[in-house]
Amino acid sequence: MTSHSPLADSDTTAAGSPVASTARRARVAADAIAPLPRSAKDAALLAVADALEARTDEIVEANARDTAKARAAGTSDTVIDRLTLTPERIAAIASDVRDVAALPDPVGEVVRGSTLPNGIDLRQVRVPLGVVGIIYEARPNVTVDAAALCLKSGNAVLLRGSSSAYASNTALVGVVRDAIAGAGLPADAVQLVPGKSRVSVRELMRARGLVDVLIPRGGASLIRTVVEESTVPVIETGTGNCHVYVDAEADIDMAVEILVNSKAQRPSVCNAAETLLVHQDIAGAFLPRALDALAGAGVTVHGDERVLSYAEGSKAAVVAATEEDWETEYLSYDIAAAVVDSLDGAVTHIRRWTSGHTEAIVTTSQAAARRFTQLVDSTTVAVNASTRFTDGGQFGFGAEIGISTQKLHARGPMGLPELTSTKYIVTGDGHTR
Repeated sequence: MTSHSPLADSDTTAAGSPVASTARRARVAADAIAPLPRSAKDAALLAVADALEARTDEIVEANARDTAKARAAGTSDTVIDRLTLTPERIAAIASDVRDVAALPDPVGEVVRGSTLPNGIDLRQVRVPLGVVGIIYEARPNVTVDAAALCLKSGNAVLLRGSSSAYASNTALVGVVRDAIAGAGLPADAVQLVPGKSRVSVRELMRARGLVDVLIPRGGASLIRTVVEESTVPVIETGTGNCHVYVDAEADIDMAVEILVNSKAQRPSVCNAAETLLVHQDIAGAFLPRALDALAGAGVTVHGDERVLSYAEGSKAAVVAATEEDWETEYLSYDIAAAVVDSLDGAVTHIRRWTSGHTEAIVTTSQAAARRFTQLVDSTTVAVNASTRFTDGGQFGFGAEIGISTQKLHARGPMGLPELTSTKYIVTGDGHTR
């Protein structure tokens, strides 16, 4: 397990441990904010956004300590990019918080309702989950995104990032807590899980009864460990082995542009493309241009034998693919590539290797698009669009808590509704059964 993962072995949560005490304070805060009107929550979020901008220098200084330690430890450029906070990124985070404040409040929304034949009024309404734990790796932006979404949906949040972002997360949580307290909300609605050691992560995972749900965000190892070992219910987010399939009837200019954007616009994120599949009938026209375009973007292609044959005489960086490449989430300027015999061949490949995140087809054929979207079972299937659009902000949800690849409760980018449960309200007039 890498040093960027917050997980390691430990015992179950002790009743008097710092983690348990923190969770109990979160429970009290959750009970206090659950009934608050939208106006109170929005005012707190706007205060958070203002405070982030006002205290940018403080946050950047703390983040610089984290990035310096990461570089000294030989951390990859990809991870350092995810770890880094600049004034521009902090301003973008503050803007996301304001966007969340502007969204409708999901709490109290009537999911369905009717008057039963016996005269009883029945309503199913959205309610907060309660105490939400977030376990994540070196992405300090998640600290604010998670806090904003949890507050807006009436939840308290316990944040456990990696030790590599400890100074950044401490600074960010301090800013958020001060801002919401100044707006009249309990500061304990947003807390860092105490402790730098990985023991505290295991304690959070075993805090059943104190924590209502855990959401892991990070690499496959972290997610798998939380899903398999937590006694607290888990909403599983997934890794992003995303595919771009270029159909026989694709517009080649469009396909090249979508491919390069999907892979190279920001390769360190989960919605970046990791595999290219090309129909054999268009490979001769498409692949030479695609390989040159990828090379121009600094991307190394891990190609099968047929892809390699199109690279002969090209200056493109192409190496032979191995079986491992088809399942790899590179998070770097690398992409696996294969030529397939048909659309169904592409679907077969995707079904075998996908992580269930996002798959895209580029085609001018409505029949091909319809068949692809019917047969591919991932959270998001894009037609003539980049995989990079699978994102809560791009979908209009505001900041997202994660992208769930499971099929229960929440699937795809998780916004405010996914941070709620429901309850039934039964109203009668002396009714008895």
